[in-house]
Amino acid sequence: MPSGKGSKLLRYVEHRLRITLTDSRIITGTFLAFDKHLNLVLADTEEFRTLKGSKQNIVEERQEKRNLGLIILRGENVVSIAVEGPPPPSAAARLTPGGPGVAVGAGRGSVPAMNHLPGQMGQVPVPMGLGGAPIAGVGGIPMGAMPPPGMGMGRGMPPPPPPGTGAF
Repeated sequence: MPSGKGSKLLRYVEHRLRITLTDSRIITGTFLAFDKHLNLVLADTEEFRTLKGSKQNIVEERQEKRNLGLIILRGENVVSIAVEGPPPPSAAARLTPGGPGVAVGAGRGSVPAMNHLPGQMGQVPVPMGLGGAPIAGVGGIPMGAMPPPGMGMGRGMPPPPPPGTGAF
C-alpha cells in the first residue's frame, strides 16, 4: 500500500469532517473526494463563522451558521482537518427504496409496430414503412432528376468521353 497524504486521506472518504480555513471559518461536511492539490469536495456542508463585536468595553462573540450544500474547498485555504463522525453504515441505507410500479423501457430496443401487407395475413408481418412498394421521397434519385456530374455511371466508372473525340 502506498504511503503518503493521498492514502491517508482516502481512509476518510464518506466521513464527516471539520475543516478550519485560513480566515478562521470552520466548515463541516461529508468528505467525498480530493486531488493532488488537496482541494476537497464536501457534501451537506455547513459554514460556521465567529463574529466579534464590542459594546462599551464588552467583547461579544456570536457564531453564524450557513448551509452551503455541495462545495469544493481550495487546498491552499485549509489549515486543519479533523474527523467529526464515521461514515454512514451502508450506502444502501441512504438510498430511498423504490415504490410499487412496473419498469418499462423508454423506447430503445423496443419492437416496432408491425403492419401486414394486403393479402399476406398468414405470413410474417413487415415493419412499418418497409412495405412492398417504394415510398415517394425515401431513398434514390427522384424520377426526372439528373444525377450530379460524374455520378450517373455508378461508382468507380470513369465518365464517358466527350462527343466527337472518335472514341467509341
